[in-house]
Amino acid sequence: MRRPPLTIRARLTLTYAALFTLGGSALVLALTTAFYHFIFQPLPDDQIPGSLDPDHDHFIGLSDQIRDAAASHLLQVALVLLVLVVAVSALVGWWVAGRLLRPIADITAAARRASGTTLHERLNLSGPSDELKELGDTFDQMLERLDAAFAAQRRFVADASHELRTPLALTRAAVEVTLAKPEPDQEQWRSMAHDVADATVRAQHLIDALLTLARSEQRVTDPEEDDLADIAAEEMDRVAARCRDRRMRVEADFGPAPLRGSVALLGIAVANLLDNAVKYGSEGGLLRITTAESGPGRVRLTVVNDGPVLPLERSDQLFEPFQRGARVRAAGPGDDREGAGLGLSIVRAVALAHGGSVTAVPRAEGGLTVSVVLPSG
Repeated sequence: MRRPPLTIRARLTLTYAALFTLGGSALVLALTTAFYHFIFQPLPDDQIPGSLDPDHDHFIGLSDQIRDAAASHLLQVALVLLVLVVAVSALVGWWVAGRLLRPIADITAAARRASGTTLHERLNLSGPSDELKELGDTFDQMLERLDAAFAAQRRFVADASHELRTPLALTRAAVEVTLAKPEPDQEQWRSMAHDVADATVRAQHLIDALLTLARSEQRVTDPEEDDLADIAAEEMDRVAARCRDRRMRVEADFGPAPLRGSVALLGIAVANLLDNAVKYGSEGGLLRITTAESGPGRVRLTVVNDGPVLPLERSDQLFEPFQRGARVRAAGPGDDREGAGLGLSIVRAVALAHGGSVTAVPRAEGGLTVSVVLPSG
């Protein structure tokens, strides 16, 4: 039969007992050696009597027997005391190890209880700031991150379900209205087909955005050498016609910004930034895009546009999924301002996947300044 593995508490107890046994044995050996040395060492010459009495040899032999018996008895008592002390030390070591390892037992119990509904619980270990306290605090931080991730996932699923329900409801309503008519004519069938096609396109765009968001949240596995300025220039050419249609003043400054990353994902992120800038930008307003190196080992992309004034406290919400501006929410199906509300979420996911960050700062005169900072290597 295979012997069950020893727990860390048992190993600590055995270690304490073994160390004490070694130390105690060395102490007993040293005491016994010293005892024999001092008892059996010869008398100095000045203490030896000049003439021996007849019973001298008898007394000397009796003295040797007494000393031998005393030394033997001392050794036996020392060994018995050593066994008792080792047993007591093992019990005390077992208790002390249990006290010291109690935080690990709490962490183990919390890990076993951890689920989607208990991630809000925290250990909050008390005691000195030692390795176990640091482990408990690290475990609490991990639970906090998991709790936030699960909450974001639940919110994302709920929002995605709501967003997908809208085009499906429009499709069903268009079909039911047409079928409810006694004899729908050719024009009514054609109108229903257009409504279904618009709803399908909207659902397709939403699904594509969801897939892109899921892909961009993964770490980049095969980065390529490129320049963020070239990526930004290509995406700027793609929206140039829309900028002319809205008579926007375009300012571009594509300074060198070499980096290693996924060119496809970076292109999607820049495209989303420019699409949002055009959607939310004022008619005839400003659209500025710049790229440059931002300190050692960092590059920066900045997109600025004119638009409605946004409160500062709402800037962080813009990166949450399905967040749209009032103008986009008011847009009807087929309007070029309509979107899934995932643009900035994808930008943030791409930045995080590359080890970077993204910030959005409302401008006092209206509009937004979005900055993406990425590592160059």
